[in-house]
Amino acid sequence: MVFRKLPGVSASGMGLRLSQKFVFLLFLSGLVTLCFGALFFLPDSVRLKRIFLSKTETPPVTVGSGSENDAREHLKRPKDQEHPRGMTSAKGETSTKLKSLSRKPVVSREATEERLAGGKALEDLSLSRSRAESVSERATVVDHHGADTDTFSYAKFKRCLLKPPLGRDYGKPSDPNTNERREKVKEMMKFAWDNYKLYAWGKNELRPLTRNGHLGNMFGGLKGASIIDSLDTLYIMGLMDEYNDAKEWVQTSLDLNSNGEASLFEVNIRYVGGLLSAYYLTGEEVFKSKVLELGEKLLPAFNTPTGIPRGVINLGSGTSWSWGWASAGSSILAEFGTLHLEFVHLSELSANPIYTEKVMNIRKLLNKIEKPHGLYPNFLSPVSGNWVQHHVSIGGLGDSFYEYLIKSFLMSDKTDGDAKKMYYSALEAIEANLVQKSPGGLTYMAEWRGGILDHKMGHLACFSGGMIGIGADDGVPEKRQHYLDLAAEITHTCHESYTPTKLGPEAFRFDGGGEATATRLSDRYYILRPEVIESYMYMWRLTHDPKYREWGWEAVEALEQHCRVEAGFSGIRDVYTTTASHDNMQQSFFLSETLKYLYLLFSDDDLLPLEDWVFNTEAHPLPIIRKKRIR
Repeated sequence: MVFRKLPGVSASGMGLRLSQKFVFLLFLSGLVTLCFGALFFLPDSVRLKRIFLSKTETPPVTVGSGSENDAREHLKRPKDQEHPRGMTSAKGETSTKLKSLSRKPVVSREATEERLAGGKALEDLSLSRSRAESVSERATVVDHHGADTDTFSYAKFKRCLLKPPLGRDYGKPSDPNTNERREKVKEMMKFAWDNYKLYAWGKNELRPLTRNGHLGNMFGGLKGASIIDSLDTLYIMGLMDEYNDAKEWVQTSLDLNSNGEASLFEVNIRYVGGLLSAYYLTGEEVFKSKVLELGEKLLPAFNTPTGIPRGVINLGSGTSWSWGWASAGSSILAEFGTLHLEFVHLSELSANPIYTEKVMNIRKLLNKIEKPHGLYPNFLSPVSGNWVQHHVSIGGLGDSFYEYLIKSFLMSDKTDGDAKKMYYSALEAIEANLVQKSPGGLTYMAEWRGGILDHKMGHLACFSGGMIGIGADDGVPEKRQHYLDLAAEITHTCHESYTPTKLGPEAFRFDGGGEATATRLSDRYYILRPEVIESYMYMWRLTHDPKYREWGWEAVEALEQHCRVEAGFSGIRDVYTTTASHDNMQQSFFLSETLKYLYLLFSDDDLLPLEDWVFNTEAHPLPIIRKKRIR
């Protein structure tokens, strides 16, 4: 082949020019690339990134996904005594052991779990309160009518309600006698509150006999449980001076930087629930900021191999562990199963999906594991994800798990099909294995211990009349009346246990010839519990049978006669003795639940209407989450 030369150009000269051009183009290309990349490091480069980069969705971070007799003594319901709600012992002493917010960059699950080790979850999973407040102003959240907005809009939330929360006339009944009874309940609330403020302000509960305050150790150093529990009750009763005092205390004195051992369950239902309810009813931002700050502190409890939270958490360090009396380090069904309502609302307010992810992970695990006869035992290992004992109860240890299934369905505007399926499947198993009829014709819920029935029903299980009632309409059509009848029968049984003082014992039995009677001295106490009255309120709203208001009034008169003392209300040690022996404790749930349910029982149905609100297990109303604007 012959190469033809260009005139006047040597072969070596031509190669040199081509090499120079190549180097120049390479240099120019590198310069352009460097300048273009530098744009992303300029202070205001976000806008340029939006121009040149396609919008992508950032996936949320998902992290970590004693003897039985001792347990029963310490935990008659994890809403209970100080293990969990101020339970009076056989000796009459009150125990006190139990009763952000933006998306983070995507990291691997393994890396996240490694960072969480040593209780550092607060640093890695959440923002500080000051950062959370600024982030919440620009975070994206799906609001109550399904549209993406820059912030949670309280005004838009209110337009998603079918009715005003406080009704047309604050729920005032037209019947003078009913209104007089309602005013009596309001007076009882003011009396209980005034004495708490006078003798125990800032403490968790009032000791009315000794006229001093009680802190206990189930809230991990948090104070003011009676204040937080009372916020919504004071507000709906129109006790505005008292409500404003409570709000000011939250603003100035509620210190969440505690470093003690707290019950995850109790802090959630009382503090988280109380602050959420106060915010949704009033729109006061202080309640929102406080509850989001507190919500962050609870997340490390979920740092277990299964994602099932442990029952106790140090709110300062984030370390968590199981109750010492719980079998083989178990978590308790009613504790880890009573988080869903509050945690979904924490996600609503914060734009952080982590809270919803945590409780949905619990659901997924429970759906996967085998249930004996369709029942959910009370003890579950947070390490293995297996049941530890086959003890089933609708009272203490198990109760509010079932309550939160049907209420999760209702709170989702009846879109949470998984909760609905779990609830009705559980109810079918309960009917098949636990529901019994006494020789005297009383329907009751027995307990199940590995296939052996214990014919005992706790006061705590008496909430189930109301629970079955509010779920009756959404069952299969042919069983709706059956469920309403079952709810009425259980409520009637619990009313029958309220004798002779018209107050009910902690537990009552149906064997040995007894009919709804406490046969042990240690079961005869009453600590101002709300569960029977709770069922009265729901059954009144569902049926408007006047007997429920009459039964409620019997309870009011009994509280006045046996539990009212000079400086507040006190539980009693023996409901079968007309000469009361008081336990010297005005429980915070008396103000949150017992008196609220009585007030609602004697109010019109449009005060906190069930079409718009569900009540958490501490009777704090939380709104139904709707995806469409109503008005």
